[in-house]
Amino acid sequence: MKDELLFCPLGGSGEIGMNMNLFGYGQPGDHKWIIVDIGVTFADDTLPGIDLIYPDPGFIIEKKNNLLGIILTHAHEDHIGAIAYLWPQLKCKIFATPFTSLLVKEKFKEKHIDITKDLIVVELNGKISLKPFDVEYITLTHSILEPNGLRIETPAGVILHTGDWKVDPSPLIGEDINIKRLKEIGKEGVLAMICDSTNVFSAGRSGSELDVRKSLLNIMSRLKKRIIITSFASNVARMETAFYCAEKTGRKISLVGRSMHRIYKAARQCGYLKKVIEPIDPREAKNFSREKIVYLCTGSQGEQMGAMMRISSYIHPDVYIEQGDAVIFSSKIIPGNEKKLYKLHNQLVKDGIEVISEETDFVHVSGHPNREDLKDMYEWIKPKCVIPVHGEHRHMIEHINFAKEMQVPYPLQVQNGDIVKLYPGEIPEVYDKAPSGKLYLDGNISVEEDSESIKDRKNLGANGYLEVTIMITSKGNIHGSPILTFRGLPVYDREEFIYGLEEEIDKTTKSYKLGNKQQEFNLIEALKIACRKFSNNKIGKKPYTNINLVKI
Repeated sequence: MKDELLFCPLGGSGEIGMNMNLFGYGQPGDHKWIIVDIGVTFADDTLPGIDLIYPDPGFIIEKKNNLLGIILTHAHEDHIGAIAYLWPQLKCKIFATPFTSLLVKEKFKEKHIDITKDLIVVELNGKISLKPFDVEYITLTHSILEPNGLRIETPAGVILHTGDWKVDPSPLIGEDINIKRLKEIGKEGVLAMICDSTNVFSAGRSGSELDVRKSLLNIMSRLKKRIIITSFASNVARMETAFYCAEKTGRKISLVGRSMHRIYKAARQCGYLKKVIEPIDPREAKNFSREKIVYLCTGSQGEQMGAMMRISSYIHPDVYIEQGDAVIFSSKIIPGNEKKLYKLHNQLVKDGIEVISEETDFVHVSGHPNREDLKDMYEWIKPKCVIPVHGEHRHMIEHINFAKEMQVPYPLQVQNGDIVKLYPGEIPEVYDKAPSGKLYLDGNISVEEDSESIKDRKNLGANGYLEVTIMITSKGNIHGSPILTFRGLPVYDREEFIYGLEEEIDKTTKSYKLGNKQQEFNLIEALKIACRKFSNNKIGKKPYTNINLVKI
């Protein structure tokens, strides 16, 4: 029986974010596995109380005895964010370049896990051997330090996993994209390329950080008052640009927000940002006149607890903003964040503050490949098969069409959980399905998509809460009036509502005898129905209802 080479995405194929990809090699039923990336996505307002969402790792946990390691391409949250939550169930080696390793270490430190023995630091363009996989890191360019593609060599052939990338001719910080090695890999032969699909709808090229720097310098040169720049903390090239432009315009710079400080510190530890001016503490920055200071802060997506939101609401302890100042949103508006960001923009403009964003000026370039960048990669690699990942279904389907235009013999569309057989066989195919799904971080507990805690919170949020406590004597009789508590109900005449509810409860309880547990259970269910029905008739709400029977 021939060995098989398999690919299986558990996250990131059907959504942007939450990337987790498996590669397997060996005899059917006894494959050795590696995981590439292990990321999160962030919850929206439809999931109250949930912050993080990550892939369900059940499929690979079952095979953890055959798991050789987790290989991380770069340090964005959608590629490393779940590692401290899922690693304790996997307990394998983790491989990453220096900057990514530092940020991973921080995550484990927060969880009080010593990862030192299991975290292996790989040099840039370095190699690791996890037989039957030989993995080579290929330096690419992206919107974070040390982004890597992976050349994964197996006895069946070579896979190129691009990770997140773009073609930036002047990335400003970090190494240039290793075009020479990519071309060599193409000449050596590539069985399959697993490729980023984020910007497949965007024509032309994604642009260079150098062009953003020139534009930001022009913008900042004309601004006469206080400047606040908000950007993704992880974009160290943009951070360096903020420092550069501050110095060139005769201003001091101050970093605001925990993750901004964390990334700055990590970049410095890895030997980056050595030639920039020293940032000053936000408390000290208050001593400088408005035209002499630039603040670089978190919260570019209008996050509720981000520094930018607190500054705009005038509740930040150290940064004050006033009429005539300017805020530069040097980032993309991520789909889904439009509403809260426009609300923030409107608030600032209303208060007489100039808002500069990608809608008004050239202040941002994407970290992902536009069509011309993709074309370059295809021409360098010349893969036999392309599997689009890192996209919603519409991105991946468009990427399949693009791959056909580029004359790729076997483009293959997948979704989370698809098990693709890359070898043996001439044509790669989806031949099986792995259990897949999402886990939600609820407090510090992982719960499934249909968990009761989430359903209950949605119900509470939409319909309010009603609690009825009824006292029962030892003979099974109702004692006194019920105790009623309700929250989140649009009740204006409380007395009338309570009186009507008490009548309904009294009517229902009189038709029940309470001699045993089953009868008590039947009464509780009947009271829930009666209370919800009364509330719906009276105020149009069916509250989440809890009935307590207390024996006295």
